[in-house]
Amino acid sequence: MSPPRSGAEIRRAFLDFFRRREHTVVPSAPLIPVDPTLLLTNAGMVPFKPYFLGEQRPPYRRAVSVQKCLRTIDIDIVGTTSRHATFFEMLGNFSFGDYFKEKAIPWAYEFVTAHLGLDPETLWFTIFEDDDEAAAIWIDGVGVRPERLQRGSAAQGTFWQMGVPGPCGPSSEIFVDRGPAFGPGGGPIGGGEAAEHRYIEIWNLVFMQHIQDEPYHVVGDLPARNIDTGMGLERAAMVLQGVPTIFDTDLVRPVLAAAEGLTGARFGVDDRADVALRLLADHGRALTFLIADGVAPSNEGRGYVLRRLVRRAVRHAWGLGAEGLVTPGLAAATVEVMGEAYPAVAEAAAGIAETAEREEVRFRRTLEAGYALLERELDGLAAGTEVPGATAFRLHDTYGFPVELTAEIAAERGFGLDRGGYDAEMQEQRRRARAAWKGGPGEEASPRHRGILDRFGPTDFVGYERLEAPGRILRILRDGEAVEETAAGDQAEIYLDRTPFYAESGGQVGDSGTLDTPTGSGRVADTRFPLPGLHGHRVQVASGVLRVGQDAVLRVDADRRERIRRSHTGTHVLHWALREVLGPHVQQAGSLVEPGRFRFDFSHYAAVAAEELGVVEAAANERVIENARVRAFEVSRREAEELGALAFFGEKYGEEVRVVEAGAFSRELCGGTHVDATGQIGPVVVVQESSIGSNVRRVEAYTGSHAYRHLSDLRAELLGVAQRLRVRPDGAEEAVGALVARNRDLEKRLEAYEAQTRTGLAAALAEEAESVGRARLVVAARPGLLPDELRALAVQVRDRLGRGLVVLGAERDGKASLVAAVGRDLVGGRISAAAVLGPAARLLGGGSSRDPELAQAGGPHGERLGEALEAARRAGREALEEA
Repeated sequence: MSPPRSGAEIRRAFLDFFRRREHTVVPSAPLIPVDPTLLLTNAGMVPFKPYFLGEQRPPYRRAVSVQKCLRTIDIDIVGTTSRHATFFEMLGNFSFGDYFKEKAIPWAYEFVTAHLGLDPETLWFTIFEDDDEAAAIWIDGVGVRPERLQRGSAAQGTFWQMGVPGPCGPSSEIFVDRGPAFGPGGGPIGGGEAAEHRYIEIWNLVFMQHIQDEPYHVVGDLPARNIDTGMGLERAAMVLQGVPTIFDTDLVRPVLAAAEGLTGARFGVDDRADVALRLLADHGRALTFLIADGVAPSNEGRGYVLRRLVRRAVRHAWGLGAEGLVTPGLAAATVEVMGEAYPAVAEAAAGIAETAEREEVRFRRTLEAGYALLERELDGLAAGTEVPGATAFRLHDTYGFPVELTAEIAAERGFGLDRGGYDAEMQEQRRRARAAWKGGPGEEASPRHRGILDRFGPTDFVGYERLEAPGRILRILRDGEAVEETAAGDQAEIYLDRTPFYAESGGQVGDSGTLDTPTGSGRVADTRFPLPGLHGHRVQVASGVLRVGQDAVLRVDADRRERIRRSHTGTHVLHWALREVLGPHVQQAGSLVEPGRFRFDFSHYAAVAAEELGVVEAAANERVIENARVRAFEVSRREAEELGALAFFGEKYGEEVRVVEAGAFSRELCGGTHVDATGQIGPVVVVQESSIGSNVRRVEAYTGSHAYRHLSDLRAELLGVAQRLRVRPDGAEEAVGALVARNRDLEKRLEAYEAQTRTGLAAALAEEAESVGRARLVVAARPGLLPDELRALAVQVRDRLGRGLVVLGAERDGKASLVAAVGRDLVGGRISAAAVLGPAARLLGGGSSRDPELAQAGGPHGERLGEALEAARRAGREALEEA
């Protein structure tokens, strides 16, 4: 059999090789990890991190996967090298306390030589500097020549870590020598950048045995010695296909070809254009997979990564002269190449193109203006200086330029960027924004919580089946400290071996209820997870004493749980309705499920029109009325995917998952509590729709009796309005419309009357004008007028005077207003309306606007209006005399 060559063949060969060696094939996890320490899935081991740390028991001892990954650490050099990319696929085999170096190393050698067909004479190997065990296996076990095995330090890449606290360990890498045409010899260690071009790393074997609290600072050993390997599919394809760069492989070249077609540039003709085309190919792949996994462009977190990718691609395409949209075409090419391996990407193709197009159109509106501003700034800078931080902030805030894009463009012209100044501007903006934010500190598990879990294991949750259950008190924490007992009046966290209380998760609030022992009782105010699987009961002790070791009876507040169940199933039904009406691009982005009400956040690119929201609500209630059966069942993740169950990225799912199914229309992975049939939800009433961020919307709704009371209150209000209008309720809308129309007509007639009155008043004031040189001056008080009315009157008087100055004042509710208007033929000389009002405004305890032609002022000291007008008269005379 000939060795694999295409990307698809390499994937298949890798999975088959390890499947035959008793590895479970695990599908790729999303790019959005459940690990809160990571923004994106950046390595093949990320989905398995809880198994390496011993936080969860792995369902298999050996695994193999092809994991989609995204890293932005090299984003600034993407396109300038033959092998760097933001998006890539990582082939990996894993052992969780099963085999170690003795199998990982020989299997790796066997696969690359016997199955990929690589010539052993082209291979080099590296190990960590003190890893004699690995050296012995490579030389004595596998039989590689000692001169082809090099030792390196952590700085030279032979110690693997994620850049954050977590598992780590020494590594051994396999390199392919591409020959003298690509650089000097001597092996991959110590050769610098030249060696990186010649010696291509295709596989990294990580011997995951330590844990670090910060990069390269080992603080202990993992519970078991594990294996984590990673082979970059694109690099392997580059070597096996005999092409000079990953962009020439069958995995990427079709996307690069699409970039050529979209921009009119040709690859291989111009170095600068080649960099841009490679960048477009890479970023096109990255943005496609991010959007497919539910990421929406925004200014925060992974949404910002997506926005930056789109805007970098658009900017480079624009630089190549592309006039039309490019990101939808790049996404389509990516789907064409990757859709077979990742069917979910193909299914989401329309939504991907739509999201990419919308973000590109949005950026293109400001690209030219922002680029012109930056070019002007750069033209005015002296050689070797920096773009001011304030300019970079303005480009970000007004034109949507990521600061990295500004730095990139500046660097192309040989300038730096005042990043400190930019950060200071951003910090000030965040300080202002925090005034509108309310929230509480995040809860973190303490060592005591970890100790409870390690000693007693996870809490046995029985709350799906019953609302009352016996349990034994294992631990009591009061103010974070372990105690043997807690008495009436105390607040404590209580941990038991078994509980019917649902702990807050998946958006659903925790249960409340009671906890009773032979010596005391308490009210369970809330239930939380300090650690996955560990239920913490927040108890207010009502009477007596609760002690460690006692048997207890736990009772969930049944009425509250029932109202929560209605709300949670309501979110599933509404989610279905939103996808049905707005499209399959809608994905849950968060939720809060409370008794009788819920809010549901979802990805969508625009406000939902009232008509659409009505259709969504009607569709949801149709499903409620049909009273479809709701059931929950457990299956493997793969079976759930085959059933089409929706999963929500950011939620943590094991290999066995719980599916909640409503009728034949809704299947979701969910650990929450639900009703038995949709009819039990009661009415679903949507009360609000709003934006909570870029491309993320929120609906709020009531269910059950809350919904009924809301509708009942609205009916009572309608009846009250109808009675006041003396019409039937079904005629209230028409009557209100007629009343509004009549009111509008009366307002117009009143405005006309006031305008006529104002005209007469303006004429009278103009007649009383005082002559100052060749100009005329009017200063007068008109009590009771509003500022807008005063302004309109001042303009009319000014227009009658011609060459003149008008100052009018009014007192209303103890406050004073002033307006000054200068004739147009005097503006531009020495007369400024703002300057005339300055002394008067100070007397009133306020300030004035700065308009030289028409200025307004005011203050709280209405009793000093007369003095203020006299001050304005003096200032006006002086200004006219000087003019």
